[in-house]
Amino acid sequence: MASNVYTKTGDKGSTSLYTGERVRKSSLRVDAYGTIDELQSCLGVARAFSEHEDIQQVIYNIEKTLWLLMADIASMGKEPNITEDNITELEHIIDSYEAKMEPLTKFIVPGDKKSSALLHQCRTVTRRAERALWRVVDNDEPVHAVDIRYLNRLSDCCYMLARAEFEL
Repeated sequence: MASNVYTKTGDKGSTSLYTGERVRKSSLRVDAYGTIDELQSCLGVARAFSEHEDIQQVIYNIEKTLWLLMADIASMGKEPNITEDNITELEHIIDSYEAKMEPLTKFIVPGDKKSSALLHQCRTVTRRAERALWRVVDNDEPVHAVDIRYLNRLSDCCYMLARAEFEL
């Protein structure tokens, strides 16, 4: 027998974290991983419009990693799934694409190409997710520092992929 998509357990404004604790749906933690969920969807749209197979693969891999990041944020008292290796991988991606392009000499106004504009949108959603995670920290709730660094680097990566999508 198939299980239903709906559980009805959140009908009164609370939800379960990955580790089982119940929290309000309006909590800063839920807002943070919800924004990352939104980011994952935005990345999926950007991947669908990407004109470069290598960029499509990079985005796909990031989308899969975001599941680990959401699990980190929706967990209490667990070791992080995101590691320094995940950050190093983003830095490698940024460096490899930056090496293929001329130095930037002007501000970029998104919109000349759909695929690039969508990646710029991903960049801004990533920044919003990072701010949301900082609000969790500012509320004295535990957050793994590696998760915040990952989001910071991911926004840089989205920027570089947006440039590559447009320039390469």
